[in-house]
Amino acid sequence: MTGRSIPMVDRLTDAFFSLDTDWRFTYLNEQAETLLERSRAELLGRVMWDEFPETVETQFLDGFYRAMDDQVPVSFEVYHTPLETWFEARAYPSETGLSVYMRDVTARKERETQLARHGAVVEAVEDGVVTLDSNTRIVSINDVVECVLDVDREDVVGDHVERLLELASVDPAETVELGRAISDIHVGNATKRQVELEFVDACENARVGEVRLVPIDHGTATVAGVVRDVTEQHEYGRVVTSLHEITRWLLQSDDPEEICAIAVHAGSDLLDLPISGIWLLDDEHGYLDPVAATAGAYDEFNGLPRFGQGEGLVWDVFEAGEVERYDDLRELADDCYNPGTPIRSEIIAPIGTHGVLVTGSLEPDAFDETDIDLLSTLAENTHAALDRAERERVLRDRTEQLERQTERLEAIADVLSTDLKRGLEAIEDALEQEETDVAEWEFPLSEDGATARLDRAERLVDDVREFARNATAVGPRSRIDLETAIDAAVCASNLESAAVVVEEGATLRADPERFGHFLETIFDDAAARSEGDVTVQVGLVGLDRPIDGPRGFYLLDDAPEIPPAIHEQVFEPAADDATDGLGLAVARSIAEAHGWTVSISRGERGGTRFEVRDVTTLERR
Repeated sequence: MTGRSIPMVDRLTDAFFSLDTDWRFTYLNEQAETLLERSRAELLGRVMWDEFPETVETQFLDGFYRAMDDQVPVSFEVYHTPLETWFEARAYPSETGLSVYMRDVTARKERETQLARHGAVVEAVEDGVVTLDSNTRIVSINDVVECVLDVDREDVVGDHVERLLELASVDPAETVELGRAISDIHVGNATKRQVELEFVDACENARVGEVRLVPIDHGTATVAGVVRDVTEQHEYGRVVTSLHEITRWLLQSDDPEEICAIAVHAGSDLLDLPISGIWLLDDEHGYLDPVAATAGAYDEFNGLPRFGQGEGLVWDVFEAGEVERYDDLRELADDCYNPGTPIRSEIIAPIGTHGVLVTGSLEPDAFDETDIDLLSTLAENTHAALDRAERERVLRDRTEQLERQTERLEAIADVLSTDLKRGLEAIEDALEQEETDVAEWEFPLSEDGATARLDRAERLVDDVREFARNATAVGPRSRIDLETAIDAAVCASNLESAAVVVEEGATLRADPERFGHFLETIFDDAAARSEGDVTVQVGLVGLDRPIDGPRGFYLLDDAPEIPPAIHEQVFEPAADDATDGLGLAVARSIAEAHGWTVSISRGERGGTRFEVRDVTTLERR
């Protein structure tokens, strides 16, 4: 190295030193002295590997030897641990040694490390990230954006952001709104902005993105946009809003079956639950009865089962009162009502004490927590609607009961007044006869007349008490043998000579006392119409039909028949000379109290046929 060149080297901002072929220092400029923290006097003529032994384990050794041996320039970066400094080293070989330039690049390496970390974070997040420069051109996009839109970042970097919006089929109006938000960030009108827009992904699925914009200082990038897919949240909100709308429909109905039908079809259409059904508790029989289901449920099961106490998971959940999700029913085959069910996963949601809402899937693990939340909401809304329907039914029944009670009391007053009036008229007639013929007069209430009048009064009192009862005043129901009850009623009735033929034995559940009075009333009516022996035929109706059919029984007598024109009239309270008490009005009252219906028709071969229907507990003995 010539003396003329030394001042020039000293003026370099980089550290510079030279080594001979034996790796001895032959020159150092001031920057090299500062960088190596050693003076020229200390290093000139010294071997580099002896003075800085720690460099032997670094790229210096390999790099310098390669430059010297191959006579080629080399460049590398190395971290000097004692100095905690990153260096960029460039070595140029010659026949006399090496010229080495070193630059402190610690600041640059830290920036690169930070950028790498930021890049790793950007690629690691599940949201899409787009950075823009001051001209709203794309500086970078992350893997999420590439994947969702099926685009290569090299094809879009440098393009205006509208290129991405076109690829995503964003509506022009929303594109304008996003452009305004980006401008607000650029000019400093806002430190953050948020915009929602609809877009189409690479699979042609409609999605909703929430774009959050913030200013950044990252190379040429000045704005970052983080795009989060909020499609599921939007769909969840839409479904919840729709469920609340459906609640209004539910609350407008007072028919439990209609309420359940609305609920299961809402689950099918809104929640995409095509295999769903609702079971309500039958209080009388004590089982869960299917009342509504989707077409998919009927297709899979060809009829839905009833669930009795302890029968399967449905009953267990109903008793526990908590929503349950089953991810794979094959793992619970021993607890299933039908171990061979094609249903693999299931959610069962209690509807209060009314019953359960069940939805299933042919695939395992088909439901998540969101499905549970939405189905629970639907079940709660259905519960509220059924509670309201029950209250409306009770109120309606009470109103009807009060109206019937008023009618009964008016009828009773009419019967009592008529009966009393006739008694007074009989006494008045007797007193008038006394004035004309004392010798032949007989007090009308003496001996047999008095006994008959007392019997009539006693029967009238019994009928009044029975008829005046509330229609729901049925005592504890117990299982009754129909033939035994008929024999007892015949003995207690006014039939003096009767042949009763019971075609087939049967049992039913009823209030024994009131049921006996019902039969006595029917037999008393036959006795009042007969002038001699009476035959009564008793048969069963509808037992060969489904349990919810009009099953019941009939009593057919051969006494002079009741004319068809007055079949309904005879059920009205009345008092006449032919009938003691309130007559068939009592029979209808008792039947209604049990939830039955009673009607009169003409027998096929004559006579009067009393038919009692809707006796759901009637069974062959």
